[in-house]
Amino acid sequence: MAEKSQVIERDALDDLLKVLREQGYEVIGPTIQESAIVYDRIDGVSDMPVGWTDVQDGGSYRLKKRTDESRFGYVVGPHSWKKFLFPPELRLWRAKRDDAGFKILEEREQTKKYAFIGVRSCELHAIFIQDRVFMGGKHVDPVYKSRREKIFIVAVNCAEAGGTCFCVSMKTGPKAQSGYDLALTEIVERERHYFTVEVGSERGQEVLKELQHREAKHDEISAAEGRTRNASEQMGRTMDINDLKELLYRNYNHERWENVAERCLSCANCTMVCPTCFCTTVEDVTDLTGQYAERLRRWDSCFTIDFSYIHGGSLRKSAKSRYRQWMTHKLATWIDQFGTSGCVGCGRCITWCPVGIDITEEVKAIRESEGGTHGDQT
Repeated sequence: MAEKSQVIERDALDDLLKVLREQGYEVIGPTIQESAIVYDRIDGVSDMPVGWTDVQDGGSYRLKKRTDESRFGYVVGPHSWKKFLFPPELRLWRAKRDDAGFKILEEREQTKKYAFIGVRSCELHAIFIQDRVFMGGKHVDPVYKSRREKIFIVAVNCAEAGGTCFCVSMKTGPKAQSGYDLALTEIVERERHYFTVEVGSERGQEVLKELQHREAKHDEISAAEGRTRNASEQMGRTMDINDLKELLYRNYNHERWENVAERCLSCANCTMVCPTCFCTTVEDVTDLTGQYAERLRRWDSCFTIDFSYIHGGSLRKSAKSRYRQWMTHKLATWIDQFGTSGCVGCGRCITWCPVGIDITEEVKAIRESEGGTHGDQT
């Protein structure tokens, strides 16, 4: 929707959360747990990481107190929104034994209405990517579709970048362009603290009507644009995406895969924090009495040996083959499958790798071995 930018004052953010709760949404937003900023249920601004930021680098994450009272003065943490749309564990069916055998028990998921608060542009792109995976073909995931159709998204444009961010390289940020109901840009000045607001849907327009707001002035719009421009210029990492798919296809046997395998722990952290990875496994479970059985779908990872197990053994027994599979799928074969890269440049895989393996460094090393770089395609 091509609406003019609006302005709400700082305290109206609490009113926004209240309106969403009154409309039946379970409000999910940033909060601090176990020394990290994660996504969980919040009841108000007091639950948010007010005045905190995160400092990130390869294999390093810590919180740091800010000098202001910013509500969204962080980047991204270990959680992504996929855990609410594509749950880590889902019961597919359950059955009970009777005289004739097992009878499937009807079970309908009571889908919640979620309001996501603080969705960054890279995360919006990650949701779009999973939309293609779970709803873009003839086999639609009904649970994902049901949850996806009911969410209300309040995006937040980034005012600063993190140490491992490279969304500009991937053309996924730092400003949200579409896919939101409302998009906020937080402006913290010496004597003022407010948000510019862009409306992205009719639902967003209806919610905004419930809040005190006014049309943004020219200097307020300029201030918001300056914040996102600042984030664009601060990227902690870059990745040259020119000819990237073909580059990886040409270097399937590159010696760099051995180099990274020497460091890789196959811990699967990168896939667990990634907002687009979707590998799962299926487990059948029975109770001790033998009267009940159920089938569960759980998140899995291509970094586990068992994930590629077929009759006779695992197809990817080495860390080298597993890392190569993950990176080439993320940056190359994903494009063949779904028409887009599987990477949004959020940097989580770099931050949360215990040994600091950096996907941007791996791409750079392979590219430079061919005789140079084409430069960052931003």
